[in-house]
Amino acid sequence: MKYTLVFIHGLESTSQGNKAQHFRKLFPEMIIEDYAGDFETRMRKLKRVLKGKDNLILVGSSFGGLMAARFALDDEPRVKKLILLAPALILEGFENTVNQKLQLPVIIYHGTRDDVVNPYAVKKIAEKTFDHLEHHLVDDDHPLNSVFPQLDWPKLLCSDKPKE
Repeated sequence: MKYTLVFIHGLESTSQGNKAQHFRKLFPEMIIEDYAGDFETRMRKLKRVLKGKDNLILVGSSFGGLMAARFALDDEPRVKKLILLAPALILEGFENTVNQKLQLPVIIYHGTRDDVVNPYAVKKIAEKTFDHLEHHLVDDDHPLNSVFPQLDWPKLLCSDKPKE
């Protein structure tokens, strides 16, 4: 199956940030856009960018993780997998928008030393939101600068089944 790979940067990052540059080298076909403005403005742009695209694998970092999760809540059939990096699920009333658990595979990496987004609060929300959750608390801070480059991105983005 051919997937559409998408990276969504965080609140104060851009399509030129370290993660975006890393992905651009590994996956030149990955959709990497700039998002600015408030949450709703960013979500409208994301929906425009992904209009007509299916088999989505969304990678979201921080605020981008919140955007990816919200997109999946709104349009789960089009999303095949979420990979969330220190996702800001504690913001924008996300927890209150969850009506039923999402069934797609979700992988979260979150630093135990994150002082921007509380990893334990996010874990609680994630456990209530995602039925097939693989959650990794790692020894890192919010940007995951140590862990991010070490992850096996080809395997994470291209394998169909979450680890049990």
